[in-house]
Amino acid sequence: MITPVVEPSIRPGSVDVLLFDLGGVVVDIDFRRCFRRWADASGTDIEFIASRFSFDAAYEQHERGALDVAAYFQRVRLALGVDLGDAELLEGWNDIYVGVVPGIGPLLAAASVKFPLYAFTNSNSTHHAVWSKRFSGDLEVFTATFVSCDIGQRKPERVAFEAVTEMIGTPASRILFFDDLAENVDGALDAGLQAVHVSTTNSVPSALVQLGVRVPGIECHREVRD
Repeated sequence: MITPVVEPSIRPGSVDVLLFDLGGVVVDIDFRRCFRRWADASGTDIEFIASRFSFDAAYEQHERGALDVAAYFQRVRLALGVDLGDAELLEGWNDIYVGVVPGIGPLLAAASVKFPLYAFTNSNSTHHAVWSKRFSGDLEVFTATFVSCDIGQRKPERVAFEAVTEMIGTPASRILFFDDLAENVDGALDAGLQAVHVSTTNSVPSALVQLGVRVPGIECHREVRD
């Protein structure tokens, strides 16, 4: 029986809604799969591709829906210094999805018994079309999924969290957000949400147990405070 680590930042009884990041929390992503495809197609080394690619301003614009895929791929070609067509770039670009994070399905199912679940992800329209179809069954647990390219804002910007909070219709302080990136957790906290940094495989189950969720295989212990 696993006894989870207590998350002291979580206030039991103060949460009405759970909001989850997708990439790295619900769906496992590996950009090296993309780099490997591009390296093979261009006859270059994967480490060369990895060193030249960056999550830069153009990438962020693409995730906000402000830069379409053709314009973004042109920026990528220039950054990488390779002669790849859009179709070749797309093959790698859409190959980053490994699968659902092991064990997250039962956790979400258990949490959904007690709380409404929502998702908020930074994603571009091309990736959105891929993961929304591939993982459609796994995402049915969410009441709604908010995507940066649809709302025109991305994490960790405060305005993005404010927009999502308004669409959910619940006060920010009553929403608990889960993300694997510390900067996104900080952004959520700055916007008034409660937040958990998903830094280990125990982060989500520990938080859920603290909220009184009956998680299979985990002994429910709560910290006793005076």
